[in-house]
Amino acid sequence: QVQLVESGGGLVQAGGSLTLSCAASGFTSSTMAWYRQAPGKERELVAAIGRRGSTYYADSVKGRFTISRDNAKNTVVLQMNSLEPDDTAVYYCNTDYDPGYWGQGTQVTVSS
Repeated sequence: QVQLVESGGGLVQAGGSLTLSCAASGFTSSTMAWYRQAPGKERELVAAIGRRGSTYYADSVKGRFTISRDNAKNTVVLQMNSLEPDDTAVYYCNTDYDPGYWGQGTQVTVSS
């Protein structure tokens, strides 16, 4: 049974940093991704990482966010630097092993 548990969100001032973690269970070796959904907006892909470490970033976060994974621990981390108020959203972890599964997400709030 797939389970994804996100953590690490919080309130931070613009320019600050946060580190989000996703603990995965029920599967291994799949592409992992972080999505976010701001109030009144559709959920959007932020970053993804393949089984062998290839990465993708949305243009809006390139150069500021870094996605990484620890296959031994089955975790994915999103390091977010130089945060902006537009980064405010609920962040969700997702996997192509079961793309219809969504965890509870973690709230990130960036104050100006």
